[in-house]
Amino acid sequence: MAKQILVVDDDDGVREIIQLSLEMAAGWTVVTATCGQEGIAIAKSHPPDLILLDVMMPDEDGIEVFNQLQSDPLTQPIPTILLTAKARMSERQEFMKIGVMGIITKPFKARELTQQINQMVGW
Repeated sequence: MAKQILVVDDDDGVREIIQLSLEMAAGWTVVTATCGQEGIAIAKSHPPDLILLDVMMPDEDGIEVFNQLQSDPLTQPIPTILLTAKARMSERQEFMKIGVMGIITKPFKARELTQQINQMVGW
């Protein structure tokens, strides 16, 4: 059965690139959300195998959304990888301390996305 990935990002173009990359390269099913609360609702109603979560979003940032996901027993076990343009090592270390599975820096190479995810999650 194909893996289901939830992509939470406010940027239409980024969501589209990720969706096309993962569906074509890995055959995964990709569900998208434009904001944190939409992503949380989807994660609760149809728990995915993995969440790709943008750090910088207008209403709630990805860290706030991740903390909400972690506080709910239903969504807490879902592995989460952050998508971020913040590439400074100190910021990356802080993100890893909160318990995310990994960090993918934007801009990313679409061709390498599936491989990066597989390595981080151990698929």
